[in-house]
Amino acid sequence: MTRGEGKRLFLGLLLALALVLGLLGVGVWLGPRWFSGAETVFLTGFGVLFGTVALVALAGIAVLVFAIVFERDLPGTRRLRGLVVKGAFPILVVLGRLVGVSKERLERSFIAVNNQLVIRSGRRARPGRLLILLPHCLQVDTCDLRITSDIHNCRGCGRCPIAGLVEIGERHGVSLSVATGGTIARRTIVEKRPDLIVAVACERDLASGIQDAYPLPVYGILNRRPEGPCRNTLVDLTEVERAVEFLLASGSAGRDRAAAGAG
Repeated sequence: MTRGEGKRLFLGLLLALALVLGLLGVGVWLGPRWFSGAETVFLTGFGVLFGTVALVALAGIAVLVFAIVFERDLPGTRRLRGLVVKGAFPILVVLGRLVGVSKERLERSFIAVNNQLVIRSGRRARPGRLLILLPHCLQVDTCDLRITSDIHNCRGCGRCPIAGLVEIGERHGVSLSVATGGTIARRTIVEKRPDLIVAVACERDLASGIQDAYPLPVYGILNRRPEGPCRNTLVDLTEVERAVEFLLASGSAGRDRAAAGAG
């Protein structure tokens, strides 16, 4: 449902991380055999501790790989999977740099994986409990209207995507908020307490926002930046509306069609 880097990149680095953890675990476990006395006791204790952490991480990676490949969750593993997604990503960024993968590419792949997991989780929201969270840079920079306090201040001139987004919100009965940064976005989430979020932003902000909001599900949609970052950005309105319809507990579009058929 969203454009961007495929999930294979994130999955490949995740498997590479599992291999590194496994090799380190074996190395730490065998290390004490090369020493004697008090050093052996200390290293054995460290090996047990590291081995336990590595096994938990490997279990979480296995759960996440299963969810990505087979597009469904193992029963009772959602929390473990989420912790791995949040905890593993910074490590994958470092690992990616070592093999020549840019952070932006990895962020796009991470967003694609996250969106698949959100969709496959089966979680849905009533219209009043779904929030569309938007960046301020979608508003054309020559507009003097203040929409961060209330997006409905938009007059619908059509020079930027804001008017179309307002229409989507009104059509489906969902809330919309415009944030000027991560702090405002987090405050908005606390105030509105949504069950699900459809967020529009760049790779960096989406990746960090998805991690910050955990365990609250965030479906990410990348904006387009024809004039560079943070200035007069665009978003595919059709993609936003499809995500909203899919994540609603009972799609408003479906209800409208049903009502028209009954009439």
